[in-house]
Amino acid sequence: MLSIVIPVLNEAPNLERLLPDLSQKCPGAEVIVVDGGSTDGSTQVVAQYPLARLVASPCGRARQMNAGAREARGETLLFLHADTRLPDGAAEAIRAALADPRVAGGRFDVRLDSPRVIFRVIAFFINLRSRLSRIATGDQGLFLRQHIFAEMGGYPEIPLMEDVEFSKRLKRHGTIACLRLAVTASARKWEREGVVRTALLMWMLRLLYFFGVRPARLHRLYYGHLPPSD
Repeated sequence: MLSIVIPVLNEAPNLERLLPDLSQKCPGAEVIVVDGGSTDGSTQVVAQYPLARLVASPCGRARQMNAGAREARGETLLFLHADTRLPDGAAEAIRAALADPRVAGGRFDVRLDSPRVIFRVIAFFINLRSRLSRIATGDQGLFLRQHIFAEMGGYPEIPLMEDVEFSKRLKRHGTIACLRLAVTASARKWEREGVVRTALLMWMLRLLYFFGVRPARLHRLYYGHLPPSD
């Protein structure tokens, strides 16, 4: 079984599009929506889809994904953002990749949901960087074997860069499959805050993380506020 874990915080409109889409593209998959305290009706949207299971968790993407994985019954986990859409054939592509016992997990290529040429250029370089480094970001639809996730102890519960750190650790457990099939991710942050500014910010955050800057400080740079305290 494929278990799809979706961390959310105030994502009602995206869930209204995503959940019926998953029922068509991944029939038979277990869908777990992990809510971090939404106030916009996200939980009510999930309640409308009996095939989706709602799990409550303290806020924080890593915490929420770990909480969802603990509830999952599938042999394969797929972590998916609420504003990301899977391509046709996604479930079959995951099964085919994991048919090779050397493969620990993998990710999809990504395209951004804007017709502007600049976003095709951005997606090209995201995919190239990921293919060369074998490191994925959360909006690329990271998947892996459930038992490897357990061996790794799940996502590091840090407020930012949890996907990068998790990908680095995953490489120690086997080959990473870089699927050419592309998920469609939201370009909303790029469009809202500007392409150049967002690109520079993301590169700066990666560089600072490489040099050991604490994820809480990076979270403040990215979101404009400190992460919620326990």
